[in-house]
Amino acid sequence: MVVALALQDTLNNFFSGVYIFLDKPIQIGDYIQLESGQEGHVTHIGWRSTRIQLLPNNILIIPNAKLADSRVINFYLPEQEMSVLVKVGVSYESDLEKVEKVTMEVAEQVLQETEGGVKGFQPYIRYNTFGEYSIDFTVFLRTTEYTNKYLITHEFIKRLHRRYKLEGIEIPFPIRTVYMKDGGARSEIVRPPSHGEQRD
Repeated sequence: MVVALALQDTLNNFFSGVYIFLDKPIQIGDYIQLESGQEGHVTHIGWRSTRIQLLPNNILIIPNAKLADSRVINFYLPEQEMSVLVKVGVSYESDLEKVEKVTMEVAEQVLQETEGGVKGFQPYIRYNTFGEYSIDFTVFLRTTEYTNKYLITHEFIKRLHRRYKLEGIEIPFPIRTVYMKDGGARSEIVRPPSHGEQRD
């Protein structure tokens, strides 16, 4: 009984490792995200533990029993190719047809010219919210695998910002109007408080 109790965790991890090998919810090379939010590539699946290489290049070692009992997102299933969603907001004064046309031109260019972009994919946008300061929409792009989404998003935001400036399309700042006792009013840009600063 003492030996069985001592080996309980080891056997639990062993049978969990067998489950992972047979069921294949993850495989070596897959990019996964754990319930804790940690994410990275699976580099080793052993009988007792699994190793995950995190983005900062550290190795996370997780017991198989804990991994088998956790909810895991596998970004390589059912396939590596995946959508990249970028949220954008434009001024209420904007011509939305023009915004859509310009945004699509930039999105197509990014997918064609940026490493990891799916060149055959037709990007699209969907307006979704009358926001407090802007009309908001989501741009749908496509990348060959999860880690490439960072470069795709980077290039898209950079190029879209430059193109909007050329086209006169405004990405609005939050504006707050303050009414004075004397009947006057003034508007000011709302900014987040700096480090250590308290919001009034």
